[in-house]
Amino acid sequence: MSTVLRLLFLGDVVGAPGRKAVIDFLPKIKEERELDFIVVNGENSAAGKGITPKIAIEFMRAGAAVVTTGDHVWDQRDLVDFMKDEPRVLRPLNYEARTPGSGSIVLETKKGKVGVMQLQGRTFMQPPLQNPFYHGPKEAKRMREEGVKAIFCDFHAEATSEKVAFSRCMDGLVSGVCGTHTHVQTADERIFPGGTAHLSDAGMCGPDDSVIGRDIDSVLWRFENSMPTRFPIAKGPVRLCGAIIDIDMETGKALKIERLSHLVEDEQAAE
Repeated sequence: MSTVLRLLFLGDVVGAPGRKAVIDFLPKIKEERELDFIVVNGENSAAGKGITPKIAIEFMRAGAAVVTTGDHVWDQRDLVDFMKDEPRVLRPLNYEARTPGSGSIVLETKKGKVGVMQLQGRTFMQPPLQNPFYHGPKEAKRMREEGVKAIFCDFHAEATSEKVAFSRCMDGLVSGVCGTHTHVQTADERIFPGGTAHLSDAGMCGPDDSVIGRDIDSVLWRFENSMPTRFPIAKGPVRLCGAIIDIDMETGKALKIERLSHLVEDEQAAE
């Protein structure tokens, strides 16, 4: 009988409300859903711009095995030195090789080795990085040659077409690909023929009554007036979004993918 690993991925954590809800929620859901491995995208967790070493450590203490980032990875300067010593915090793999930090990691678990990688798309994204359609398969093949079959990928991208195409490119090479960056959870979860689970965007972990985590009035003012303004983090109940993937550890194929959307009723204080 094959061994099954249950992996939870949580989408972009937004500000203090999102990170507090995630930190409180992780130990509970880990026990309730019998999770084996947790990955959290924390790139908007520091006041909506980047992540600090302190916040990354808090996520890992709460149960996250790996923390991913995205296009805001360098917004908090102290993260640069931290990433040199903490390989469990990832930046996109398709940066230049000399860039600080790493874009992938392999960790030992009770059920075997698990690989995690992150890549960033290029359509409507800044800065434009190296081609993820080259670097993603190359890294997945390297991991598999080293005996790692359970591999998860966070694809941080804007365009849905690019996300679907990237997952198709990775089909059969990794166990699952979940998109991040748009903060809006999609409803296209499925398992492709090669055994790779796909979700175009995991959604965000942030204030539910908002515009992708930001104060509604401020965002409306910007759209109505085309003038620059601040976008404070919204207040109120937080919705936690992501996906749970069951992985066959003998083959690396996904057996099941389930969207997660959980509303935390307790109001969190915004930054």
